[in-house]
Amino acid sequence: MSKMKTRREFLKNSLFAVGAACACKPEIHFAATTWLPSLKDIHIVNVDADFEREPLIRPFGFKGGALSELWQVASYLESDSGQHGIGLSTQSVLWSDAKIFSSHSESGGNSLMYTLTEKAIQLLRGRSFRTPIDLLDAIYPEVLAYGQTITSNPDLRKTFVLNALVGIDNAAWLLYARENGFTTFDEMIPPIYKDTFSSRHDKIASIPLIPYNIPLQEVEATADQGHFFMKIKIGQAGSQAEMLEKDKMHIREIHQTIGHKRNPYTKEGRVVYYLDANGRYEQKDTFLKLLDYTKKIGAYDRIAIIEEPFPEEMECDVTDIPVRLVADETAHTDQDTLKRIQMGYRAIALKPIAKTLSMTMKIAKLAQEHQVPCFCADLTVNPILVEWNKNVAARLQPFPGLGNLSLLESNGSLNYLQWDKMMDYHPQKSKKWVNPINGLYHVDDDFYKTSGGIFDSIPHYETLFAGKKKIMSK
Repeated sequence: MSKMKTRREFLKNSLFAVGAACACKPEIHFAATTWLPSLKDIHIVNVDADFEREPLIRPFGFKGGALSELWQVASYLESDSGQHGIGLSTQSVLWSDAKIFSSHSESGGNSLMYTLTEKAIQLLRGRSFRTPIDLLDAIYPEVLAYGQTITSNPDLRKTFVLNALVGIDNAAWLLYARENGFTTFDEMIPPIYKDTFSSRHDKIASIPLIPYNIPLQEVEATADQGHFFMKIKIGQAGSQAEMLEKDKMHIREIHQTIGHKRNPYTKEGRVVYYLDANGRYEQKDTFLKLLDYTKKIGAYDRIAIIEEPFPEEMECDVTDIPVRLVADETAHTDQDTLKRIQMGYRAIALKPIAKTLSMTMKIAKLAQEHQVPCFCADLTVNPILVEWNKNVAARLQPFPGLGNLSLLESNGSLNYLQWDKMMDYHPQKSKKWVNPINGLYHVDDDFYKTSGGIFDSIPHYETLFAGKKKIMSK
């Protein structure tokens, strides 16, 4: 895996040049913490960031576009006590803001998101915090405003900013845990969120992803491996009429290929479908035509959930749609999540690996208060981030219709060209809970004891920062 050769030139000539345009910034006031009076005040003295580019096996299509690579960003935070945390993130510009993706080159869009990470790192120099949620609350407004400036887009999606902050947030959680002596994910959860993450599953259903252009033999092989909750990308490129016809054919071919497969976990023991439209259906009538077609081919009763059928700006009541609709991108924050629940969305796709763990805790708590089930969706992240997602999924309430199982999507192994190499970075790669077996992650006591390895030192990423001069606080 090669690093971008012109990274330093890029940082010097692009990031800081843009930063100069927004040098004047308002005073930041940190959110008050009332959880535990004994928490340490953590003072950040050193910061750094770096990234690597990971190619995909084939163009990964959704939202009418396609990715060819995903940038893996590492963020470094060090406190005045000498403790440090390295947090990872996977950038997905197409997922987080399709308009930014379509109006720039793929590398250009990634550069803009990395610019936000760099800006946030600069904001942390010399800052103190008690919890990562405080830290996110403190810097988020300014990073959002900066993003609106550098993209010349006052309507920049909040998910674009949150995606840029994931690695920083993860680094803050690791530093927070080390400063306060927390050694497990359970210990690290603040008291007001513990009830939300109080389950302790021993099995999690693994959700694979079926994109537009995947060969049908790979779809069948995935089902033969025991997977039974299939995420199918719909909302293909073209006009609304063209998209509808393409989606019909895509669902029909998949249903004909795997519709007969059996499993012991779902109603009637059949494979079920999770359709993800990524907001591509501009009219409810067009969407209902798709549902009518699934009835004709016998696939309708297999549809467990449908994610984001409509554009975010189409704030319509969806209580008349009989299938359980899921909010994902439009549930940027807890406030946005509440709006979607009020519109009739009946499940929330959590993305701690795309919207930060800090924001995810707020979203999950609100959903629980409104008795709306949650599960963890992927962003085609690296193996380490899968474990962050898994730690959340393992502690959620069971998903309706699956007995005592929660849900976790992970599709990196199907999409990264060098997945095996990335897996080598995983500090617990040989453990049985790392990979799904017969469609399930088996999360045992060892998983909970080690928290999936997220607290372990990872030599590959430590090496990225070893011997480098950090940006020192003033």
